[in-house]
Amino acid sequence: MSISSAIKSIQDIMRKDAGVDGDAQRLGQLSWLLFLKIFDAQEEELEDEQDNYKAPIPTKYLWRNWAANSQGITGNELLEFVNNDLIQNLKDLPAPIKANPRGYVAKEAFSDAFNYMKNGTLLRQVINKLNDIDFTDSKQRHLFGDLYEQILKDLQSAGNAGEFYTPRAVTRFIIHMMQPKLGESVLDPACGTGGFLACTVDLLKKQVKTSEDQQKLQDSVHGVEKKQLPHLLCTTNMLLHGIEVPKNIRHGNTLSKPLSSLDDDDMVDVVVSNPPFGGTEEDGIEKNFPSEYQTRETADLFLQYIIEVLNDKGRAAVVLPDGTLFGEGVKTKIKKLLLDECNLHTVVRLPNSVFAPYTSIKTNILFFEKGKPTKDVWYYEVPLPGGVKAFNKTKPMKLADFEACADWWGEGKDIAAKTKRKNRQENEQAWKVSIKDIIASNYNLDIKNPHVGEVISHDPEELLADYSKQQADIQKLRDQLKDILSNALSNSSTNSAKGSK
Repeated sequence: MSISSAIKSIQDIMRKDAGVDGDAQRLGQLSWLLFLKIFDAQEEELEDEQDNYKAPIPTKYLWRNWAANSQGITGNELLEFVNNDLIQNLKDLPAPIKANPRGYVAKEAFSDAFNYMKNGTLLRQVINKLNDIDFTDSKQRHLFGDLYEQILKDLQSAGNAGEFYTPRAVTRFIIHMMQPKLGESVLDPACGTGGFLACTVDLLKKQVKTSEDQQKLQDSVHGVEKKQLPHLLCTTNMLLHGIEVPKNIRHGNTLSKPLSSLDDDDMVDVVVSNPPFGGTEEDGIEKNFPSEYQTRETADLFLQYIIEVLNDKGRAAVVLPDGTLFGEGVKTKIKKLLLDECNLHTVVRLPNSVFAPYTSIKTNILFFEKGKPTKDVWYYEVPLPGGVKAFNKTKPMKLADFEACADWWGEGKDIAAKTKRKNRQENEQAWKVSIKDIIASNYNLDIKNPHVGEVISHDPEELLADYSKQQADIQKLRDQLKDILSNALSNSSTNSAKGSK
């Protein structure tokens, strides 16, 4: 059976189970099963490579010892083992696991894992389908890596879980432009399912020549994810990409650590991220930031964190919404901080449907380097390809849609090499703005393409947003007129009263 057929069969089986409700739960169920299957495949490889290798978890929880036999435990016996033994004891593994740090990875992966399936016979059928995939076979593992990307993409239609997936074209373009080097520390502080980090590993693998290089690769990527499901998916993603001990993928909230307490161990060379936007953080998180920059808007807090955590000459590429660019108040102060401490050399403006169907909010990629203030900002507006009105789930953005931007970016023979920002020229999609003009506009970075006339949007969400803004402006004018008339009548009554006396 092909890998794609096996995964489709698994999803069909799960739909029959009364305990699994919706795509998000199916993905959650599949994720911890995949983790154990892939984890054990790597265990077998490590056992072959190393003398006296000792498994980091009790051997009875290794996939081969409870799941690999198609005639093994099933029904209520299987449910009893999974619910009351396997998951519970993996959550409670002693920590830290000094003998083998892979045990710590397993403990973290299962910190909030849950078995949604209520039918042990159906669960056995799912397990047997997974047994059709051989993760020790390099060809099958490679094919599954591509399919895993599709599984992650399915998150886009799994309710709010879509926020954890960044389209592959965007992650690949950013990593190609950033060109991380082996030995550099690369961080995604809101790593979701690990798209940026997986792409980074793929690029760094090409630079590995020795065993020392291989160890550098293992230590190169760092990520933090707040929610359990994407954290588990990210950890599994790293295993699939050859990171044997993804101990640097933490389950937690990046913003919970006060900025003032960051030390040398927290500093990194490269940050690549698409932090969550449009939401607010829990009460008290803003207290971890300087008083003049305190806000509960998640994207604004992450931008501050990224500026702070970069080493001198460190560089970053961050996806941010238009609201960050034109926002005022605290947002203005944060943008001033960015421009004073970093060289914001490029803003790539993305089409508004890149993240559909999760959101139609317009987004941008901000590329900056720490250590020197900004003098000029180059803008490049990526247009929709010809004949396309909007991207969607079946027709997503492709890496080829960035080719013109890569051609303009700078010198290099192909998209992976065009990283030297030389000989840039203005054209219909590109323009340059001086820091003086940005300061004069009160640090408004939402600067429209001067080469294109006003474009009328027909996007329903944008039209509704514009309508709501117009109604709010009209109501504001009404309130002002009401106040003026009220004051005028009040003064008239006062004057009449004085005259009658």
